[in-house]
Amino acid sequence: MRRNKRCHAKLQPGQKKSFINLDTVLMKLKITLLVSLSLILLAANAQQKFISTKGKEIIGTDGKPFLIKGTNLGNWLVPEGYMFKFSNTSSARLINESFNELIGPDATKAFWKKYLDNYITEADIHYLKSTGMNSIRVPFNYRLFTTEDYMGGEGEARGFALLDKVIAWCKKEGLYVLLDMHCAPGGQTGDNIDDSYAYPFLYESKESRQLTIDIWKKIAARYKNETIVMGYDLLNEPIPHFADTAKFNPMLEPLYKEIIAAIRTVDKNHLVFLGGAQWDSNFKIFGTPFDSKAVYTFHKYWTDTTTAVIQDYIDFRDKYNVPIYCGETGENTDEWVMGFRKTLEKNNIGWHYWPYKKLDNTRGIVTFSVPKYYDQVIKFADTTRSDFGLIRKNRPVNSEEIKAAMEGFLNNCKFENCIKNNGYITALGLKP
Repeated sequence: MRRNKRCHAKLQPGQKKSFINLDTVLMKLKITLLVSLSLILLAANAQQKFISTKGKEIIGTDGKPFLIKGTNLGNWLVPEGYMFKFSNTSSARLINESFNELIGPDATKAFWKKYLDNYITEADIHYLKSTGMNSIRVPFNYRLFTTEDYMGGEGEARGFALLDKVIAWCKKEGLYVLLDMHCAPGGQTGDNIDDSYAYPFLYESKESRQLTIDIWKKIAARYKNETIVMGYDLLNEPIPHFADTAKFNPMLEPLYKEIIAAIRTVDKNHLVFLGGAQWDSNFKIFGTPFDSKAVYTFHKYWTDTTTAVIQDYIDFRDKYNVPIYCGETGENTDEWVMGFRKTLEKNNIGWHYWPYKKLDNTRGIVTFSVPKYYDQVIKFADTTRSDFGLIRKNRPVNSEEIKAAMEGFLNNCKFENCIKNNGYITALGLKP
């Protein structure tokens, strides 16, 4: 029988003799080390489940560089007038007002409920994944997370229900999601795209800034463990060129820092996307990067398709060793779409082309037909309605035709009734 090794310590007066079992001590040390190592490995594996960054690269969950390729779900949670074929009625708020005047508030609420259910469905998400893209950007309006009436409802529970739904569909398909606050409290842009009141009140309003921060913190808290969420695009196209740029530009990065500080109190996992001033085009407003998981995003429309167009962003990437990405581009011919896409990829820049779906327009991935009688809806929306007399005067006489036009829109926009724009899809290097 093997005897245990024992260490004898010199006894002091009054001390009892004791023994230390080295085998037991060593075994305990081994167990402690194994447990510690297991915890470290588990933490590392958990970390790898999230899209991350390393230097100039966005890193996928497999630890390899991840080049973003996808589209924007424009016009779903942020309706835009031009995608309804309206010229003068441009923002979600103005569209809602015209519908209230055209068919009444109750019918308008019913329209928006069906619209939210029909415009983007699980079938749309399944198709987008099948084309070969790896992610989508989801624009949303802050009003979905407030008590303000928006698209026929109110309350943050409704906003989260909509995001939960699309995120679940994307998770099923393995399609990553970027959440984009397209419309911020007070307006980060001051134009139709942020559904504001024609001025970027956000930067001057303490209340609006705080609400922006609070909403992002709530969103981050909800999705902090959701690995299919790629990250958060904090403010879409802030500060237009026609604003007082000398005044507003210096306010943008400090606001980003406040938003990110709040997000990081609840979520240290996800990427944060920072857009430049002047429609996500001006990176000169940025100083030294301040978050290890930041991606700097630019938008580019109606330019040449050469590298020279994006050289400033490439220089920024090289100077600070951070990832850059094109959050919006497109709205152009198939030839342009292909040319710019190739330029982006040649320079290792990912992209989300705008938008996925458009009414009677081939400059998107899918399109759908204009319904019968819809010309009357367009005419009313774009006619001057500055007083009640003009509203009554210009409202179409045949209410049944208007009802048919609105129902026709809701039916035509369903995925099964959409038409694939094969040339556009091929230009993106995707499969029709």
